[in-house]
Amino acid sequence: MDNDVSAGSSTTTIAGRLALGVTLLAFGLGYTDLIDGVTAADAVSIAHYVGGVALFVAGLFALRDRDAATGTAYTVLGAFWFTWAVSAGAQVSDNAAGLFLLLFALVALSLTLAGGDQLGQGSYGLFCVALVLMAVARFADSDGLTKVGGWFAVAAGAVAWYAATAALAHWPSALPRRAAGRGVTATG
Repeated sequence: MDNDVSAGSSTTTIAGRLALGVTLLAFGLGYTDLIDGVTAADAVSIAHYVGGVALFVAGLFALRDRDAATGTAYTVLGAFWFTWAVSAGAQVSDNAAGLFLLLFALVALSLTLAGGDQLGQGSYGLFCVALVLMAVARFADSDGLTKVGGWFAVAAGAVAWYAATAALAHWPSALPRRAAGRGVTATG
């Protein structure tokens, strides 16, 4: 495996990925019913302060350092988490909540397609799927889809956490690439 930890190894990127990872794990686990008595409402404080405020501030620092991709991702995701946290428990229609999730799924899709390192794209891609599933679940009133969306959020959080930890611990952060034309050949 390649030990490419240069992509995303800045302090701002690591802090942001840790904040995103912790928030996604708390948010996702709240929807999976994996831990008895833990719901998404229990993730509101983490989403408000870690996902909202800390991630937004990390984004501002990244923008100050002229890292437009990371700065954009973290400020927009910080705004998402802050909005989700402060509006949790508010009486809105299922369609309005579904639309909110769908709009931010488009943001996550943009972040996925924007490029960057594999772990960042993987985390944003999984988060996009989670948001789409949760939006459809709100539109269709489906607890089962909400739970599946929660699992995708957990996976996204685990990838974001791994990306930050890999940069700190110098673990592998890129999948090996095969050379063109090289593959397994049969001998006989």
